[in-house]
Amino acid sequence: MSGAALGIEIIFVFFLALFILHRYGDFKKQHRLVIIATLLAWYLCFLIVFILPLDVSTTIYNRCKLAVNSSPPESSSSNIIINGSYPTSAPRKHKCFEPWSYIPDGIMPIFWRVVYWTSQFLTWILLPFMQSYARSGGFSITGKIKTALIENAIYYGTYLLIFGAFLIYVAVNPNFNLQWNQLQTIGIAAANTWGLFLLVLLLGYGLVEIPRSHWNGAKRGYLLMKTYFKVAKLMTEKADAEENLEDIMEEVRKVNESIKYNHPLRKCVDTILKKCPTEYQEKMGRNMDDYEDFDDRQNNYPSEKSLVKLHKQVIYSVQRHRRTQVQWRILLEQAFYLEDVAKNETSATRQFVHTFQFQEPENRITQYFYTPTVEWYWECLLRPWFYRILAIVLATFSVIVVWSECTFFSTKPVLSLFAVFIQLAERTYNYIYIEMACFLTIFFLSICVYSTVFRIRVFNYYYLASHHQTDAYSLLFSGMLFCRLTPPLCLNFLGLTHMDSSISHKNTQATAYTSIMGSMRVLSFIADGFYIYYPMLVVILCIATYFSLGTRCLNLLGFQQFMGDNEMTSDFIDEGKELIRREKRKRQRQEEGENRRREWKERYGNSREDSTRNRNVHPDEKESSFSETNATVSKYTRSNGRTERDRIELLQDAEPLDFNADSVSDDPLDHPLDSGSAGDSLSISQMPNRSKLFISVNILTYM
Repeated sequence: MSGAALGIEIIFVFFLALFILHRYGDFKKQHRLVIIATLLAWYLCFLIVFILPLDVSTTIYNRCKLAVNSSPPESSSSNIIINGSYPTSAPRKHKCFEPWSYIPDGIMPIFWRVVYWTSQFLTWILLPFMQSYARSGGFSITGKIKTALIENAIYYGTYLLIFGAFLIYVAVNPNFNLQWNQLQTIGIAAANTWGLFLLVLLLGYGLVEIPRSHWNGAKRGYLLMKTYFKVAKLMTEKADAEENLEDIMEEVRKVNESIKYNHPLRKCVDTILKKCPTEYQEKMGRNMDDYEDFDDRQNNYPSEKSLVKLHKQVIYSVQRHRRTQVQWRILLEQAFYLEDVAKNETSATRQFVHTFQFQEPENRITQYFYTPTVEWYWECLLRPWFYRILAIVLATFSVIVVWSECTFFSTKPVLSLFAVFIQLAERTYNYIYIEMACFLTIFFLSICVYSTVFRIRVFNYYYLASHHQTDAYSLLFSGMLFCRLTPPLCLNFLGLTHMDSSISHKNTQATAYTSIMGSMRVLSFIADGFYIYYPMLVVILCIATYFSLGTRCLNLLGFQQFMGDNEMTSDFIDEGKELIRREKRKRQRQEEGENRRREWKERYGNSREDSTRNRNVHPDEKESSFSETNATVSKYTRSNGRTERDRIELLQDAEPLDFNADSVSDDPLDHPLDSGSAGDSLSISQMPNRSKLFISVNILTYM
């Protein structure tokens, strides 16, 4: 099994990152370089999280081998035990066996070096450049590169200024001999300091919000009210996106009409048109007069710079409009389903009944196992209890993390619970337990941090939207955040478990990951101050999150957030409830229209097929068929001066109509058939003769 576990996890993590990226990105429409760069950033960060427990177990095994091979004399055994360099070696020779996931010497340092420096190159150099490149409205590769370099000049200059400050501090301090290794450590310390600052902020939010969200997930009423609130907010955003798109398309139309086919900037206009929605492209294509020369009319033509700005606005507005449309449909389905759950909770048959059928066909395996009875028991009985139990488990982990973050620097006694768990397993060399404990610890920390990255939204510039609706800028920005947060997250995990020698103050073999990061003792005020005391601020952040101080501040600033005790929230809930009712009535009318159309085809589809066949038969046979049909029609209709052929053709080819529409222009199939609503019905006397005849047949049919 030597190295097999490493290979398996490398492959598994790749497909995991690919699956998550597929959920948020759009492989068909987005640029391949954006997809590859984001996938690489996510993959490297997830890989560090999954491989680090193997590094810990391998390090513990190497310590055991070192203790056995050293064979210290008995006189010094007590000193060794006190310093913690070696455990009692003689009695443990038979316990020092190779773990199943052992990674041979020399592999892990190379692996960590490649992973770490690749991620740092991505987050500090490549991804910021690609962000500006992807968001640029330039029409050529050279123009986009130029724009990206200009936008990132200040960005890179800020980082050089911070790094220069650290460099000057080390150069002025007489205790340091500036060497390449120390210079490398200074760069790593500067990057990790920035990452740790952001890490504690995100961690403090996730430690409270993740257990609370699962606990609230068991409350059906809470979820439904929050969904109504989201519907009202999204409706406002959707209307704003549609209005913004209309304004941008109007500007595109004016530019398209002013710049003709032989203008030098016509290629730029064509590039902009390709980014517009299809319906707008067709409109603008029909209104073009290519026969006119641009020299024949003295117009004020836009400059190339203004076209670049317009191109950028078109890309942004189209992406935003498409995202809000998709999110609106998903949110409606979620609201309908939650309302169905509330109705089915009191069902005596214990069969889950849906108001609307799923628009997409379900998997056959799912239909076979996930029957209406199973769905009722899961949604109405088991799921709330499952969420409550999960919330309690997650809250317990959060309390352990907060306690360990405040006490991990204490080595005598050891107060960090994660360090206690690892040391207990190390005494028995239970490598499976060590790896599971390490994996659960770092996985929970990663979930708290990464889930916050997926939840935060910086206006409309950074927003990770599922169902393939995330733009290139947000994907690249998330890759940058992951690469900056993961190294300090791993160092924080090693500190919590006392696997970092700078925290445990033990002269033991360090993990391969720590050896790559270098000794932070070069900057003592960071190693002994910031890295130890700053994580304690997670307590304050957890308290602020628990009392929703950030949400209350956003409400005061005008950014409406869901709060149960707020009057504005109640208004949004009422508005969202009314929007859901309106959408439900609209969908019900559509389904009723579809059912009537289907029923009409089932009743009269055969006669239509017979009529089509009879058109190709012998004239004598055709005439006899006509007579039989006339006899049938005469039972249900009156003569109105039309020929018999017209009557038969009307019955065979006409579709059922519903005259309960609000206006003549409304689609009659969108409204249910209700002969009693005379106020909304269309007067039959205003209909043409053929429509009168058909109404008579239709009424008799439904009678």
